Amino acid sequence: MAIDSRREALLRHTFIDFMQTAEFLRHPLIFERAEGLHYWDIEGRRYFDAIGGIFVACLGHGHPRVLEALREQAGRMAFAPPLHGISDITLDFIERLGGVAPGNLKFVKPFSGGSESTEAAMKFARQYFKQTGRPGKYKFISRYHGYHGGTGAAMAASGTGPRKTKFEPHMGGFLKVFPPNHYRRYFSDWDECNRFAARALEDVIIHEDPDTVAGFLVEPVGNTGGIITPTVEYFRMIREICDRHDVMLIFDEVITGFGKTGSMFAAQTLGVTPDIICCGKGLSNGVFPIGAMIAREDMADAFYGSAEQNLQFAHGHTFAGNPLAAAVGMAVIGTIVEEQLDLRARRMGDYLASRLERLKEYGVVREVRGRGILRGVELVKDTNSMAPYPELGTALKRIAVEQGVILRVDPSWFAVSPALVASQADIDEMCDLIEQCLAQALDAVQVRAVSSRGGE
Repeated sequence: MAIDSRREALLRHTFIDFMQTAEFLRHPLIFERAEGLHYWDIEGRRYFDAIGGIFVACLGHGHPRVLEALREQAGRMAFAPPLHGISDITLDFIERLGGVAPGNLKFVKPFSGGSESTEAAMKFARQYFKQTGRPGKYKFISRYHGYHGGTGAAMAASGTGPRKTKFEPHMGGFLKVFPPNHYRRYFSDWDECNRFAARALEDVIIHEDPDTVAGFLVEPVGNTGGIITPTVEYFRMIREICDRHDVMLIFDEVITGFGKTGSMFAAQTLGVTPDIICCGKGLSNGVFPIGAMIAREDMADAFYGSAEQNLQFAHGHTFAGNPLAAAVGMAVIGTIVEEQLDLRARRMGDYLASRLERLKEYGVVREVRGRGILRGVELVKDTNSMAPYPELGTALKRIAVEQGVILRVDPSWFAVSPALVASQADIDEMCDLIEQCLAQALDAVQVRAVSSRGGE
């Protein structure tokens, strides 16, 4: 893409997420508009959005019901002062979100996005234990490869290496365990990998002293580790472990929430109800920033009392519970429920997985994993050694953009999560594009390897 001097200068006055500016300027990408499952850049070129923006546009870009809800609410009221009250539409949203959450998760605190939601969940848990006579429970356990947001505690809870080390030292009280896939080198059986990983969580809780551990924060499907998909048994085991030691189980469903796994929440797909769900991304459809923390209804009792007791949740944000955000969230949830898009994701997800499985013919795919329409493909040099193939992922990321498809590549795996409204024809188009890109990337890497050996 060719850009003028003004845009180049402006790019030097900002930062693109997780990209080196000089490298981005070599291959800049500036979007102009979006509709349905596609983006268009400033040169008019179309791109297939295989990742829903970044797991956000679950109904496709420009969904009419969502835009109309935003316009209608903007005509009534765009902001309500959170230090003085709450808007009527925000109360409606709280009722709607609590109504589709699993179990007795009915206590809803809206926020502006996923990072705010995970941050708030940890503060909520710490304050809850302080106010219920267990002030020593302050530590949080999470997983290596997990990512829970860019704010302070959320970053401390993340286990993503280079993403977090630049900001160390982080606040104390955060511990890590390995996800099940870390143990593949030790166990040939995937179920046993999951059992071992679950037992390791209990070992850490016991050796840290359960009286000091407040919560276990986990993604039901781990994004930054390569769409890590533990077994249902793993989640049942960690639920039992958390119950045994009075540790809150917190699901980070910022990515998995709102239909992607085949249910409204992955908790329902797994049949395991946590104590708190954190959500965001898809709830907005990319239209207006919104997230939420959804907690067990009975936990709210610890935050009620007289004015003298001062038991309110000591946390807030200016745009938390914004009326425009609430209207958008209501429209998204309503569309998913009424059109049964979670069930559609289950059906289309099976078809998507079968299409991605065909990529194994190239000999560089170890595994296709995920749930519903949230799927990941792990790349390897060959299926005997199972050695990572980051060179292939790096080439795939560049070629995919060149060929007009937006993927999540990082770089020994790639992920897709098309909008819930995607048809079988849409999935065929997307997978055809991915296959073409993978073949070209493989050719490019192999040519480069031969050249580096002197043409042998």
